[in-house]
Amino acid sequence: MTTAAPALPQVTDLLPHRYPMLLVDRVLDMVPGSSIRTVKAVTLGEPWYAHLPAGAPLDYPRSLLVESWGQSAGLLASAMADTPQGQVMLFGSVADAVFHLPVHPGDVLEHRVRISRALADSVVFEGTSHRGEETVMTVSSMVMAFRPATLLRPEAPATDPVRKADR
Repeated sequence: MTTAAPALPQVTDLLPHRYPMLLVDRVLDMVPGSSIRTVKAVTLGEPWYAHLPAGAPLDYPRSLLVESWGQSAGLLASAMADTPQGQVMLFGSVADAVFHLPVHPGDVLEHRVRISRALADSVVFEGTSHRGEETVMTVSSMVMAFRPATLLRPEAPATDPVRKADR
């Protein structure tokens, strides 16, 4: 008798991002606290391609490639068993992101992210992005930190009309 594998998380269950800034489509596999593989399909229907003039290069923006990979790292960090409750995950830094090949509409990317170090309130990731067998990007280090939500947006005094309307 075989035991069923645990269900993979839905991207929207772990990330607050939504269209147009949700840049991960699906989790392929995940080992919580260790690694994740995700998929991002690049399409011509994405808003950053909407107003390009005819004949303009269709290279996917590198900043969005890093963001998509970082969202995959965020999925892994959010699924860690010891993630503190009431914490907000913040992007800290990225070092040595190397872009090997351009990415274009029609490409299906596979992000491979590993945790290289986990501290009490920070996680360091490393990994790659692939188009089939080709490596399109390598990330040597991305740091994410967890901070208490209450410190990032403390309760305002009741007399503050801006914060009152914000609630």
